[in-house]
Amino acid sequence: MTAYIVRRLLLIPLTLLGIIAINFLIVQLAPGGPVEQVLARLQGLDVGATAQFAGGGAETTSARGDYRGARGLPPELVADIERQFGFDKPPLERFVLMVKRYMTFDLGESFFRSQGVAELIVDKLPVSVSLGLWSTLIIYLVSIPLGIAKAVRDGTRFDAATSYAVFIGYAMPSFLFAILLIVLFAGGQYFSWFPLRGLTSDNWDELSLLGKVADYFWHLALPITAMVAGGFASLTMLTKNSFLEEINKQYVLTARAKGLTSRRVLYGHVFRNAMLIVIAGFPATLVSMLFTGSVLIEVIFSLDGLGLLGFEAVINRDYPVVFGTLFVFSLIGLVLNLINDVVYTAIDPRIDFEART
Repeated sequence: MTAYIVRRLLLIPLTLLGIIAINFLIVQLAPGGPVEQVLARLQGLDVGATAQFAGGGAETTSARGDYRGARGLPPELVADIERQFGFDKPPLERFVLMVKRYMTFDLGESFFRSQGVAELIVDKLPVSVSLGLWSTLIIYLVSIPLGIAKAVRDGTRFDAATSYAVFIGYAMPSFLFAILLIVLFAGGQYFSWFPLRGLTSDNWDELSLLGKVADYFWHLALPITAMVAGGFASLTMLTKNSFLEEINKQYVLTARAKGLTSRRVLYGHVFRNAMLIVIAGFPATLVSMLFTGSVLIEVIFSLDGLGLLGFEAVINRDYPVVFGTLFVFSLIGLVLNLINDVVYTAIDPRIDFEART
């Protein structure tokens, strides 16, 4: 297993390089870069999130390399703005410089925030980690017992009744459920039981330790409920189907024929095999909750986290933040996948990844 882990660790830099290279190429083809946005602002043009760069907003770059949207501005000013953003260098040179910086974890400076990208990520990380970890933990604590119960009671009234909740979870996106929660419980039309902004209250520093803990979970209650409601359905059904498949196998019938109790068969034989596929989805679930599933939730509840940071960076063409967050997301995902394989082996020693590579 040690040799396998070493090989996977050596592959991480190459994988990161491929991810960054592909996205860098895509960015070069996308219209409306940061230079065009600044030039458009100087000319009083609309460069909002929904502005079109081929018409009323900052226009695209012509085949000769000059900016059509910059007509009327002094060429020296345009050249100076290009130099400030580093666009006076060819794309390949910019890519090589960026990779060299990333090798030392220097993520560069934001174009529009006057802050280092690493500093921005560190500032926003606690919000996303809070949402992602608590949501993932609650999803697994709810979905695994519920999925096992549905598998054991397959076809009963309990299975049918709980399936309604699962179907609602499938049908209703987390952001739509978040809006419903706001309308009902956050001062929308009915009750004002929960806050609508931030992770802490204005008087946070004045609260006792117990008060701070209560205030923290008070602010997290609605966002996490919305994320759990949108994420527990698939894991519940995955757990149920995995256990049903194992329960119907020959070794389970043999164990029952030997006189073992249903509980002993379920948790002594079925559980380990059935949980493998559930554990396999843990990294994807965690990464999704940390960085992608929480984007709209952070916007709706005014939570300034990594998801919102990355989304705004894409809209504003803040490329250092875009690639910095992409680098961090990808690195965390690759490390979690490796940890997932190690946990696989710990649960079932029969799995030998080293023999398969």
